[in-house]
Amino acid sequence: MKIVFLAPFGIRPKGTVIARMLPLAVGLQGLGHEVVIVAPPYTNPEDSGKSETVRGVRLANVLLGPKHKVLAAPVLAWRMLRAALAERPDLIHLFKPKGYGGIAGMLLISLQRLGVRMPPLFLDTDDWEGEGGMNDLHDYSGAEKRFYRFQEQWITQHAVGVTTASRELERLVTEMGIPGGRMLYLPNCVGTAPVVDGAAARGRLGIAPDAPVVLLYTRFFEFTQEKLHYLFAELFKQMPQVRFLVVGKGRHGEEDLLAKAARGSGFDKALAMAGWVAPESIPDLLAAGNVAIYPFAQTLVNRTKCPAKLTEILLAGTPVVGDRVGQLAEYIDDGRSGVLCDPDNWRRMADEVLALLRSPERQRQMGENGRLYLQENFNWKDAALRLDAFYRKSAGASSR
Repeated sequence: MKIVFLAPFGIRPKGTVIARMLPLAVGLQGLGHEVVIVAPPYTNPEDSGKSETVRGVRLANVLLGPKHKVLAAPVLAWRMLRAALAERPDLIHLFKPKGYGGIAGMLLISLQRLGVRMPPLFLDTDDWEGEGGMNDLHDYSGAEKRFYRFQEQWITQHAVGVTTASRELERLVTEMGIPGGRMLYLPNCVGTAPVVDGAAARGRLGIAPDAPVVLLYTRFFEFTQEKLHYLFAELFKQMPQVRFLVVGKGRHGEEDLLAKAARGSGFDKALAMAGWVAPESIPDLLAAGNVAIYPFAQTLVNRTKCPAKLTEILLAGTPVVGDRVGQLAEYIDDGRSGVLCDPDNWRRMADEVLALLRSPERQRQMGENGRLYLQENFNWKDAALRLDAFYRKSAGASSR
């Protein structure tokens, strides 16, 4: 089949296209299909109108339109739909039911309902966009929030099939009245483990080879900052030789709050802030940690997410102590491939991290178990096979 993926934004600097769309496209091409990704590169405007090939998959960036968001929306959506249809695809898969790609999907569905012959539209949802979800996380206007909520509901109900990245999204889509036969649970997966050099990453950051290192790979919005500050302060109090490696950058300067808390609690000399890091440099940094923490508050945003960052940590072989919320309970076999805690029990998370730091052999075994568990149960080759079967079944049913 010829398949077009409609991306929500460009390939840089956000990670959704690389972390989810690209490995699925590679997997489908390995099964004999041809996949083209059509993207609106407003996040990387230097690629406007350009095409490139990434891991054997063609990525077509449409030409950007007016700078004003309202004026740009219909222009970019039409250009995305036109570029998708120019490929003469057997089906189109829209990733995220919102934004420019979402409008392109709505145009396609509307044309179908007018009797115009169009390829079937599938939808992939990897976040909850409405109330309690991404609408609450971003500084959208009231009109934008209402429109994104409408897009999510309308496109989900009219798509031929829906792929969901988490069990909570699967539940929410079911509540919209979508039968199980029109849904596929398709969580984020992993491929081959990268070759990593944690020692080199430590050296670049000035961290001693024998220092116990706690890793945090984050965007900071997944938990309260008070919990993070408590954990680091308590761990430093119990183990003054500990070092904290923070990979990632917050949306609202949360790393500055952490630095201030570090000075107030005295662990500032233990803090190594890597900030935003190019994707190719991340595996070495993840392998530099002895233990990773993954605090994850009990919120709708978190329950519906399928955190690719967690899969990256586990694939690097670093053991994880995380909260038993949403997909974390899917990715971690508690006690064997990681440790899960009650998100309200901050003390227990600190204690579990300390216990792991004091047991190098348990660290090694749990890290290896975590990597193997992920590769055996969540790998992209199997995901592509399931998606291929879902396409054939759902597209066939829609044509009858």
